[in-house]
Amino acid sequence: MHLLEVQSISVEYVTRRGNVKAVDDVSLFLDSGEMLGLVGESGSGKSTLGLSIMRLLPPSGRIVGGRILLDGVDLAGLSEEEMRHIRGNKIAYVFQDPMTSLNPVKKIGEHFVELVRTHRPDATKEDALESARKALKDVGIPPERINDYPHQFSGEMRQRIMIALAIGLNPRLVIADEPTTALDVIVQAKILDLLNELRKKYGMGVILITHDLSIVLERAHRISVMYAGSIVESATARDIHRDPRHPYTQGLLQSIPNIELDSQELEAIPGSPPNLLDPPSGCRFWPRCRYADEICKNKVPAAVEVAPGHLVRCFREVNSI
Repeated sequence: MHLLEVQSISVEYVTRRGNVKAVDDVSLFLDSGEMLGLVGESGSGKSTLGLSIMRLLPPSGRIVGGRILLDGVDLAGLSEEEMRHIRGNKIAYVFQDPMTSLNPVKKIGEHFVELVRTHRPDATKEDALESARKALKDVGIPPERINDYPHQFSGEMRQRIMIALAIGLNPRLVIADEPTTALDVIVQAKILDLLNELRKKYGMGVILITHDLSIVLERAHRISVMYAGSIVESATARDIHRDPRHPYTQGLLQSIPNIELDSQELEAIPGSPPNLLDPPSGCRFWPRCRYADEICKNKVPAAVEVAPGHLVRCFREVNSI
């Protein structure tokens, strides 16, 4: 049994202009101790999928189909009260901007006390503070800084605190949503390496959501590439790097600079992602695809397995089998 299995999940946002199908028939799985990279442009549905797993969608969002299985239990069918016991204890979320997630008038220790006593009411304040000291030490922050406020830390340290809060109750799954967005390149690498170290130490599964394919190629076990609400390709990081099959994945790889080359021409993917209020018919990528044919404009491609564990949604692959 997989730690997490998402089966044909679909999510809509209700707006004044109509319903936006932000996630459309998405399936994926994750095993304990594994890192899955979820990659795509802004607006592709990555964060919506992550929030759906946590059941933290805004009021306008709703799951309209599919199942989300954690250790075989369907989270989509649980009540809000039941989900409160799952969040923190079994699943944790690391958000993009720690300054909007940390309360500026509370000391770091108070954040941990609130976390622990919310999810484990029987725990004492000292139990919570002891968990805080251990978690802070795990992420490289001196435990004595438990009495400091968020503004007394750098951007890197605040993100480390967010990761410490995520692992504070030893969850089985951590979803990290663009955890390095506001950080410089060197600090990004440190945060990503920290997540990898904690994954190995605690044997937890990690979903790393990012728009940057390059940072997951060398860290993730498997990668799922999202475009306009759908997963267009899913495979091991090695296969995505060496044998990308979907034109969108190929475009993402061709846009990554290679520092080992003296000169190179980077290729941009033409056009823009579609408006999900009125997406194109057929394959949603066809308006930007160099290989688009008539069938691409009229029919939605099914996911086909082009190699063991390598799934692609593209008619070029369907016709080659």
